[in-house]
Amino acid sequence: MEMPRNALKAALREGRRQVGLWSSLATPHTVAVVAGAGFDWILLDAEHAPADLAATHAQLQAMAGGTATPVVRPPWNDAVLLKRYLDLGAQSFLVPMVQDADEARRAVAATRYPPQGVRGVSVAMRANAWGRVKDYHHRANAEICLHVQLETRRSLENLEAIAAVEGVDGLFIGPSDLAADLGHLADGAHPEVRAAIDGAIRRIAATGKAAGILAPVEADARHWMDLGATFVAVGSDLGILARQSEALARKFQPGA
Repeated sequence: MEMPRNALKAALREGRRQVGLWSSLATPHTVAVVAGAGFDWILLDAEHAPADLAATHAQLQAMAGGTATPVVRPPWNDAVLLKRYLDLGAQSFLVPMVQDADEARRAVAATRYPPQGVRGVSVAMRANAWGRVKDYHHRANAEICLHVQLETRRSLENLEAIAAVEGVDGLFIGPSDLAADLGHLADGAHPEVRAAIDGAIRRIAATGKAAGILAPVEADARHWMDLGATFVAVGSDLGILARQSEALARKFQPGA
């Protein structure tokens, strides 16, 4: 069997915009539906969604027939957790709350086999088709796509140093936590927050690394794409279900 190629990593290296969808429902059925909808990537959230390792495993299996690349967001920058996601076959990651270059280096090391990293070795797992991909261990490192989230003032201060870490493919702005850290909890539209995001995206793009963000408002997504963002989530399965079901219900309420 052939080593799986990471289409997302290749596209971002070529500077091609990759549009994604956040998946927070944590079920294989819903992710199978959106995996074939036409997005370039689907974020499988295990930080703020009720997804344990088994749930993520099922979602990765469900996405196998789709056209989107799965991106796993672990609960934390933890080498043990990342090792387990890697063994399940995940090749792309969004690691939350990375605030300096040392933390970025730890994320890189956790996702690479020695000598480039510290990933533990299993000879037969889903990632190498239970031993059927014969050159997996020698080629796995090259197919990892690693994005780290900048979610604090400190992260932005260290942006260029984080971007300079070898093995980091992109830097992703976490707008909600950034707003909170800037003193504007639940107010991502505050002018100070908007200015910080705009500046960060320009700075990331200038480093040559992929700039990413979650932007469920279309005007925001297009604005940040114009500034140089190439790894953009334009909505979420949870948001689609909540808002569209509310809109449908309103159509049939008395007086509608």
